Amino acid sequence: MTEMTIAEKSANGSYGGMEFAMGALSAVGAGFFTNPMDVIKIRLQLQGELEARGSYARIYKNTVHAAYIIAKNEGILALQAGLVPALAFQVVLNGLRLGVYNTAKNTGLILDEKGNTSIVKTILVTGTTGAFAGIIGSPLYLVKTQLQAQAAENIAVGYQHRHSGMCSAFATLWRENGIAGIFRGWYAGIPRLFVGAATQLTTFGLATDWLKSINAFPDRPLLLTFLAASIGGTCIAVTMQPFDVLATRLYNQGVNEKGKGALYDGLWDGLVKIFRTEGFFGLYKGVFPMWARIAPHTVLCLVFYEKLDQLYKNVFVPK
Repeated sequence: MTEMTIAEKSANGSYGGMEFAMGALSAVGAGFFTNPMDVIKIRLQLQGELEARGSYARIYKNTVHAAYIIAKNEGILALQAGLVPALAFQVVLNGLRLGVYNTAKNTGLILDEKGNTSIVKTILVTGTTGAFAGIIGSPLYLVKTQLQAQAAENIAVGYQHRHSGMCSAFATLWRENGIAGIFRGWYAGIPRLFVGAATQLTTFGLATDWLKSINAFPDRPLLLTFLAASIGGTCIAVTMQPFDVLATRLYNQGVNEKGKGALYDGLWDGLVKIFRTEGFFGLYKGVFPMWARIAPHTVLCLVFYEKLDQLYKNVFVPK
């Protein structure tokens, strides 16, 4: 792609902010389908917290067994625990993340002189946007995590906050420590979402470029997006998992009367304690449901976005 083409794309490729709305709507659609895997992932990540491998009874043996145990003891709807704050968080996260990514792509900001994905630029733009969105949406992620961790007493793992719902959770957090309580552990999502967003969207962009270079599915853009998103979703499960475990632990831990974490005193302290007591694989607890959630979520989110983009162009963009 020449500089002229990029300039033309800059003038005509942006939709006046609609990228942000389409990103939020796409993520909400994907979240309905993938939230059950998020619940399972949270439970597996909290199981055996700060206990040596093999020294504790495993309530949840694997992903399928966890789904069965949760449904049996708490009802099938328990697999959609924390759905409302989870979807609200997706609006904040992917409204910003996909909005900025697609705006930057359409205007050539994250492309090289040939019009292909610039790895460094894409990592910096998407990673920074993901981390920023994570800070803004941190209260929603905090409540989502605590609600998903809540379980029937006989299958409970990790600290149990015993909220009766999203509003109750926010009221309790505010009552305990005001704004600091609402934003408790806000820093936990920064490495998680910087690495996650950068990996997901950079590999998606590179995979898209490669598929186009071999002329794959020239008349089927949704299938091309599906394959590229599958690659991006798989890569993110590997790179983000340790930071995802760390974020789950930091957000779900109990606090003392001063609002300080009862188990972990920040990111580095949490990372060291998990590694020392649970080993390397402690940081990869729940990796299969993580992949089973994030890969389909990536695919659905980006495919939904592609479809909304097509509809918008057909209806509102002059031919």
